[in-house]
Amino acid sequence: MSMIPSFFGGQRSNIFDPFSVTVWDPFKDFPTQFSEENSAFVNTRIDWKETPEAHVLKADLPGLNKEEVKVEVEDDRVVRISGERKIEKEDKNDTWHRVERSSGKFVRSFRLPENVKMDQIKAAMENGVLTVTVPKVEVKKSDVKAIEISG
Repeated sequence: MSMIPSFFGGQRSNIFDPFSVTVWDPFKDFPTQFSEENSAFVNTRIDWKETPEAHVLKADLPGLNKEEVKVEVEDDRVVRISGERKIEKEDKNDTWHRVERSSGKFVRSFRLPENVKMDQIKAAMENGVLTVTVPKVEVKKSDVKAIEISG
């Protein structure tokens, strides 16, 4: 086997040849649980931080508007964020060179701790970032009363 690539016709297709034009994909036949229709779900990134006042969830949803996103509250303190990216309509006169943006449905659910006010959740969408704020219950500090010891 030659170490020099063939420039004059004929494609090299040996997986051991470093100049081969065929790329071996070890995961080509590997079954995955993700399909094309939920590929947007895989790419939906959500940050969850806790401040002294609230739990804050931030989701990057570029290209979506607030009508395409749902924030729902379930029993047992579960917040569900879902939505759908639509596939761009193709025009017969267009030539696509690359399609990298994902499309499809996504769903993410988060079970919040017991110290939240589920009836006061707020959601806002700005510049493709969804912010869900869940206020926390104020923790009452117990009054400490000193007891005089007799005797």
